[in-house]
Amino acid sequence: MPADGDDGTDDPLDSSDKRDDPEPAADDIVLTLPDELRAAFKDPMGPVYTDSDRLRGELGTPVVAVGDVVTRHLTDAGARPDLAVVDWVTERETLPAAERPEIEGYDIRVDVTNPAAVLTGDLLTALREGVERDGTTVIVVDGEEDLVTLPALVAAPTGASVVYGQPGEGMVHVPVDDASSERARDLLAQMDGDHDQVWNALGVESGD
Repeated sequence: MPADGDDGTDDPLDSSDKRDDPEPAADDIVLTLPDELRAAFKDPMGPVYTDSDRLRGELGTPVVAVGDVVTRHLTDAGARPDLAVVDWVTERETLPAAERPEIEGYDIRVDVTNPAAVLTGDLLTALREGVERDGTTVIVVDGEEDLVTLPALVAAPTGASVVYGQPGEGMVHVPVDDASSERARDLLAQMDGDHDQVWNALGVESGD
């Protein structure tokens, strides 16, 4: 489930793209997406919307937005996310300042490093804290937020909404419930890395 692309972006998980990514400390990379699992991320995890106002009427609480374009559309529709995750990139290109979502109104800003196709401990911790925190939070990623939808579905409470962009289609709304959370946990469990560290960072019990 690509994080951005509700206006027709390229797949951020496309390994053929050579945009440089930052390099966090090796011990902070908790999970890595294996090539054989990439196909599981192609289909939307929920209904797809092209009308921000219609989507606004379907949202639960809190709202987690993953991606710059999704965050901008929700904000413009008067539905500022409780937690937004942005990286100033769409279609693997840096967004001009005029096209970036407005973030000055958020209560807390957290900056983290997270390259494409991995999840770092800093990002997972920031995500959990953002979901738990009163008020609004924006996480600004140096790198990419291409996999954030999965841990967001695990960390967010039942009744929340996670919204991300699907390339060429629109905005995907995933209501958080037992089914969507378990599906996200299952996909995370199939990635390479330290799964106990993931569950600990997200504040949930191990599925073992």
